[in-house]
Amino acid sequence: MSHEILICRSCQAGGRALGAALIDALGVPGGYALRQVDCMTMCGEPVSLAFRSPGKATYLFSGVNAGDCADIHGFAELYAQAPDGWIEDARRAGRLRLCLKGRVPA
Repeated sequence: MSHEILICRSCQAGGRALGAALIDALGVPGGYALRQVDCMTMCGEPVSLAFRSPGKATYLFSGVNAGDCADIHGFAELYAQAPDGWIEDARRAGRLRLCLKGRVPA
């Protein structure tokens, strides 16, 4: 199954490309493709990112920064292990779970 992390390339603050900085700091979790995408309309709370995979729920987060890399990797593990993408206990995702803006069923 293909898993993707989508990171908004449009997210900026003070002229700095925050999405690109997050990508540089994050690295690619095992089993994932990392894609930069155009505006995800979460401009008031950069950086926005999403997790998606065919047949799984999609998750949208905002207010994420390079300090959240360990939590992003933690969520990536939880998401990869969830057959339908539904995560009941997101404590391993640390602060990232507080940045959740939406979950879209498969």
